[in-house]
Amino acid sequence: MTDSPADLHEPTRAPTLPIADSLPPVPDPVVDRPRFPDGYGVGDDLEGTRTWASVEARLVESKHYWLTSVRPDGTPHAVPRWGVWVDGRFFYDGAPTTRHTRNVEANPACTLNLESGSDVVIVEGDSVAVCASPDGVGARLAAAFDKYSDYRPGPDSWQSPADGGGLRTITPRRAFAWSSFPTDCTRFTFG
Repeated sequence: MTDSPADLHEPTRAPTLPIADSLPPVPDPVVDRPRFPDGYGVGDDLEGTRTWASVEARLVESKHYWLTSVRPDGTPHAVPRWGVWVDGRFFYDGAPTTRHTRNVEANPACTLNLESGSDVVIVEGDSVAVCASPDGVGARLAAAFDKYSDYRPGPDSWQSPADGGGLRTITPRRAFAWSSFPTDCTRFTFG
């Protein structure tokens, strides 16, 4: 008796998501000045630039973030998001059927901005689906989400290796910040 072609294939398995607890540490950024056209007054001197610690503190304390992704037709899509900054990354969750999740599944490049137009923080990175162990990153995420009174996920909310409970993370590639334009305009470049 010969095996049929169907017998020769292994059963299809659900994809396994990366585990947030195993992601490599985010490196310290290189600090310099962003490039603006002549006339904006942003120089090359690093005196007066922001520290990453001061920017990261804003990312941790913020309750409202704007996530911008790109639709399949190339047009931008912006949406307000709740989320938390933990271990040098932004974590957020939600349904896989939302427009922004479908966008970042097709093209993970995105930006994350805080609400203020005068105390500016802009993070550029890639959004990827992950899962988190309840006694590691999951516990730290649940504690960080305590800043919201209307949403209190438990540490085990994101442990499924198949869907991660809708958990996604944005690891910064580049960030920009200023609160006294143009004197403290700062660019942070990661790894």
